[in-house]
Amino acid sequence: MRGLLAILTATTVLATSMTASATTIFPLDRATILTSSPFDVKVEFDGVVSADDVSVTVNGKPAAEALGKDVRFIEREDGVEASAVRIDGVLIAEPGTYTVVAKAGAEEKSVTWEVYGTPETAQAKNVIFLIADGLSVAHRTAARIMSKGMTEGKANGRLNMDDLDRMAFIGTSSTEAVATDSANTMSAYMTGHKTAVNALGVYADRTKDSLDDPKFETLVEALRRQTGKSVGIVTTSELQDATPAALFAHTRRRADKAEINTMIYDLKPEVILGGGSAYFLPQATPGSKRKDDIDHIKLYQDAGYTFATTAGELAAASGSNTGKLLGLFHTGNLDTTLDREFLKKGTVDKFPEQPGLVAMTEAALGQLAKNAEGFVLVVEAANVDKMSHPLDWDRAVVDTIEFDKAVGVAREFAEKNPDTLIVVTGDHTHGVSIIGTVDDEKEGMDMREKVGTYADAGFPNYVDENGDGYPDRVDVSRRLFLAANNGPDHYETFRPKLDGPFVPAIQDENKKYIANEAYKDVPGAVLVEGNIPRDGDTGVHAVDDVVLQATGPGSERFKGYMEQSDVYRVIAETLALGVKQTQ
Repeated sequence: MRGLLAILTATTVLATSMTASATTIFPLDRATILTSSPFDVKVEFDGVVSADDVSVTVNGKPAAEALGKDVRFIEREDGVEASAVRIDGVLIAEPGTYTVVAKAGAEEKSVTWEVYGTPETAQAKNVIFLIADGLSVAHRTAARIMSKGMTEGKANGRLNMDDLDRMAFIGTSSTEAVATDSANTMSAYMTGHKTAVNALGVYADRTKDSLDDPKFETLVEALRRQTGKSVGIVTTSELQDATPAALFAHTRRRADKAEINTMIYDLKPEVILGGGSAYFLPQATPGSKRKDDIDHIKLYQDAGYTFATTAGELAAASGSNTGKLLGLFHTGNLDTTLDREFLKKGTVDKFPEQPGLVAMTEAALGQLAKNAEGFVLVVEAANVDKMSHPLDWDRAVVDTIEFDKAVGVAREFAEKNPDTLIVVTGDHTHGVSIIGTVDDEKEGMDMREKVGTYADAGFPNYVDENGDGYPDRVDVSRRLFLAANNGPDHYETFRPKLDGPFVPAIQDENKKYIANEAYKDVPGAVLVEGNIPRDGDTGVHAVDDVVLQATGPGSERFKGYMEQSDVYRVIAETLALGVKQTQ
């Protein structure tokens, strides 16, 4: 059946006889859609129109005929003095170009979609998708220097991600702005549809309900529909946070975390490792953030999952033969590598046995590899972003080193299982650069004068005597100097924050963010005037392209400049998701 969505601009006739044109057709113009992948179509008009004046066609045929679905007219949407058309659960089986025309009165608008198929045979059995939230070039460079060292201008070693075969630049912008967040960006990776900031698996519409927006299929849903592969998610954030949620969720509001947790359970990924246990616990349990009595941990246990809450329990659970593993190691986000492994700051006193990203990745691969049909594993290093926001560069970089170690685990697996595609990327960037070094041995107390630029920068003196890949200390006498091109008013101390994560700004009596004076009296601290609105307390995402690297079957499709939605298409083609692989 050839056909596609329908709708958009149309004239709306108000009671005053004034006209307006339809504003939006979902999916948007130039959408790329996998054959037989379900999605909702919606047309939003600017005002109230008569059903008799509305027509929606797909390649010249009435939408109901072309799509085989009922077209529902809504005279007045909830909370909106305007009309709309919905066509839910659309499937298009035939590849091709589909033009949708929506009319209301004399006004009309059209959009065009490309529906694509995939090869009959999959190139890869497994996909390991590793994403460091907020990963920017400076994070990678700093991780290499801090971990491997540099002599006479050449790195003394390479990161695991440095030697992946293929590379592409990835555009990250949202459908509403050049800037973006982790919800839209990861959703684009995991669905093939770009959407708005804060949205997951939906096109953000104008109704009040965040859960009724027009949906499109996620990668996990496609895998469940078309294959017998297992699915795993590993993250150092809450499992309901934007990046992991993009595999499962359909909501315009990434903050719908209790609802997102239910959506995860509906799809039951075989391996689930991370934080966010507060959304698994019934409301009567201390620390719960649910508003119902559902015990999600028990639901998983009843479904045959082995459950772990500490690094030790994870290690023990890795020997189970169920192939199903739930690990919840924090009520919120896991602590950074620097705090967890070295400084013992943050919330490590409350959660002293948190596993790291490497241990979780190894455990996940051990379980997922038991499925002869293969698997898709997504691994997120969340704290690269969570520490870049407050301009805490040492924590962000050490977590980048840990992320690279997880890349190493994936590469070791792929060496033994060459039918594995590895993808390594970020979801968006931060406005951070390495300026040079800070040298405590320079004379004087003015820390600003201790900053070395150009030839005065020299090389930092991090040491890794135990060979674990991490610097033995981050507070060495000559260290990298990273700086952001955006942020709130704050005090630059030119030093690592050893007492706990940096809090650059706090609210004043007018609810505006000002520099946190807790750092004012640090010797040599300099007040840096911010350049973002004063209602912002941390640095913001940058619009710069993300670097993607890949290796393994299908990786040759990654090249040049690509949109994040194009990445999904590569994965779909590599796994032949346009072909039913189960009976």
